This record gives sequence, structure tokens and C-alpha cells, in this order.
Amino acid sequence: MAFIFNKAADKDKLQEIYRLRYKVYCEEWGFEKPEHHPGEIETDIFDKNAVHFIAESGEGNIVGTIRLILNSAEGFPLEKYCQININKNELPKENLAEISRLAISKEYRRRTEDKYIYGPDEERRSIGSFNNPVKDYQRRYADKSVTARSFEDRRVRHETVVGLYKAVYQESKRRQITHWYAVMTKGLYILLSRLGINFQAIGDPVDYHGIRTPYLGDIEKMEHEVSVKNPEIFKDFTREL
Repeated sequence: MAFIFNKAADKDKLQEIYRLRYKVYCEEWGFEKPEHHPGEIETDIFDKNAVHFIAESGEGNIVGTIRLILNSAEGFPLEKYCQININKNELPKENLAEISRLAISKEYRRRTEDKYIYGPDEERRSIGSFNNPVKDYQRRYADKSVTARSFEDRRVRHETVVGLYKAVYQESKRRQITHWYAVMTKGLYILLSRLGINFQAIGDPVDYHGIRTPYLGDIEKMEHEVSVKNPEIFKDFTREL
């Protein structure tokens, strides 16, 4: 199924995004308490300083969303909720943004995507060091059928995630963003790294919307790695720039 990926700026689209986030983060996964989000919309102080993206079906239904939080006086969620082992004052704050609030409608999500994006139950019961080898996680949780598929098969399988990250990348290039923060499950980290989108862990996992690890991504390094590992996706990501 083909989706359309766009920025969302008008009030009606933003309300649809917040309602989807409420369904995913409050009702389905319990990451946020419903009583903290009246009107069945999930929003926070960072939304006003973020660029929001949507994946829409051919019928115009919003099936996925993600946001890019820009530098502002509010700071970044990662710095608020995580202990990081780098000097954040050395980062180019004006060229730094945080990717967050990835949400995909249950009707368009595969069960394996639940595991990648939101984390398996066992992972949510244990916090380990970010220095744990990724291969241990892959052996325990990775979908072996996915590892055997070609790049194109994987891309189609995770079309919504890939499309939303493409939108984030292109907006970042237009805004001269050079680095990304992200707080992710190991599963999402692995999924992205298979495409050549490699983040660096910069702290230990924390219990924040499930067990999550803080990461930093250098976009220039990612571009080189993707162009070598998956030239097809690099060509697609950069085609409209």
C-alpha cells in the first residue's frame, strides 16, 4: 500500500496527529496517562517548537506521524529525561534537532513493527547497559525472516517508518540540521542501522515510554554510510533536495 508523506501545519491536521498519538501512547501502550491528556489528544510543551510529519493513506487517513523538535528555550526531551555521557554544550545547538513521537496506527501496523518501535515485553522489564552487544538483542528479538529478506523487501515491510524518516531527513537538510537526538528502542535502532542510518548510543537505557536508549546521529556520517550500504535508499532520500 502506497502512502503519502507530508508536513502538517494546519490546526486540523495537528489535532489528528495528537489524536493518533493519544490512541497509541495512552490507550494502546499506556506510556502516557489518559487523565493527563483531556479531550483525547496527546500533546506536550515541545510540540510548539516542532515540525510535524504525517503518513496518509490514499483515502486521506493519517496512518503515521513523527516530529522533529527544533532548538528552543524549552530544550530537548532527551536532555530532560536521560543522563548522557557527552558534553551537550559542545553540540551545535542551532543545528541540532530531536526526532520523537513516532506513532503508527494499529490498523496499519504489523506485529513485528510493534516489537521494533515500542519494544518487546521482556525488554520493558529490564534495563541494561548501552554497551551490551547489539547482536545479543538481535539474536533474542530480531525477526529472522526479515534479516533474510532483501533490502527492498525490508523497505516495503517498514514503508511507513522509512517514509517518515525520509521526510525528517529532507526537512533537516533544508533547515541545515547536522545532528539528531533520538530516544529509541534497540529494535528501532537495529531497523534503522540495517538501512545504514546509524546512531551512536550516548547514555544508558532509561524507563521512558518503555525501555529507551538515548542516541546521537551525525547526518553527514549517516549520508556516507547509507550511500555505501544502500545506494538505492540514498538516491531516494536525496532525489527531491
